[in-house]
Amino acid sequence: MYHNNIIMIQRELLSVLKEYASEFRSVLLVGPRQSGKTTLAKETFPDKSYVSLENPDERLLAETDARAFLNRFPDGAILDEIQRVPLLFSYLQEILDKTDQDGLFILTGSNNILMQENITQTLAGRLGVLDLYPLSFREIAMIGKNYTLNELIFKGSYPEIYNKNRKSELWHNSYIRTYVERDVRQIKNIENTSLFIKFLRICAGRIGQQLNITAISNECGIDLKTVQSWLSVLEQTYVIKLLQPFYNSFNKRILKTPKLYFVDTGVACSLLGIRKIQELELSHFRGALVENYVIIECMKNSSNQNREQAFYYWRDNKGIEVDLIIDDGATFLPVEIKSAETYSADFIKNLKKIKSYSGVKEAVIVYDGKMEFETSDGIQVINWSSFLKNY
Repeated sequence: MYHNNIIMIQRELLSVLKEYASEFRSVLLVGPRQSGKTTLAKETFPDKSYVSLENPDERLLAETDARAFLNRFPDGAILDEIQRVPLLFSYLQEILDKTDQDGLFILTGSNNILMQENITQTLAGRLGVLDLYPLSFREIAMIGKNYTLNELIFKGSYPEIYNKNRKSELWHNSYIRTYVERDVRQIKNIENTSLFIKFLRICAGRIGQQLNITAISNECGIDLKTVQSWLSVLEQTYVIKLLQPFYNSFNKRILKTPKLYFVDTGVACSLLGIRKIQELELSHFRGALVENYVIIECMKNSSNQNREQAFYYWRDNKGIEVDLIIDDGATFLPVEIKSAETYSADFIKNLKKIKSYSGVKEAVIVYDGKMEFETSDGIQVINWSSFLKNY
């Protein structure tokens, strides 16, 4: 859809959000800043009053007289950036306990740190929680333009880059600075922002690697406790995802450290100093960024479809590794992700290993090539775009 040269992209989570609003008295939409939470909430509930708690006047009233603030909305409202006034949760509990109306308040938030404790204590059972990530590949495909894998990795997935055709390198630079100045200071009050940005860059250089807190500590010049605290901030504000190792009946062979990925590859490219698509094509980080892109896209698809799935990687103590395990509780699917355009027989050796350990029937190679086929070992070889459209 086009409005005044602005492309409006239909979000896949919309139907799930409507369903949750008919099942819960309140719904919380959480995700990174600028992922489109406000737009989605307003589009889905156009008749609801809207209040942003980023507005100093609204925030002051909510902080000093929460009851008066909420009494203005007998028919409910969209309360944007609810984490700015966490005490509202206690007052919302009282209102939600007295109503039998579903979808009364729609809440949005850019982080989970200030929320988590309050939600679990006060709104359990009264609140449905949904994650809204930046645009998925499937949503971007609705624009009708065929982007290459390199373009998608470099541009990232934030809606404004596509809606308003922004220059991604300028946009990401500004996003990182704003994120550090606003969100990080709100949560941790970190004084030395240049050191925190250095820490961010160091994390970007470790995409797809097992997390080594000691190495990050040494390289950044901060203690281990600070590394763990700052990683927690990045995870809670949807900047990074830590992919845990897979445990099952063959887990005696596994190592137990998570791997680090960025929620948005465009942000990662900016932090890595990749300023042009041509630089990405030649970068030694490209393989890690392709892996990052596919894994996060799988998570987005799962979230947008509201599927009960968990994501892991698998690595044994001899260094044999599979990039991604998609576990739906009943079965799991091992996925190897390759950045190459040409298939090589070497691609399947780790998948054959995990199949022999686990007895799993299906496995997939995702790569940047056009040929799609099944190997004699029963492993599907598939282009990344086919995989992400159909998975």
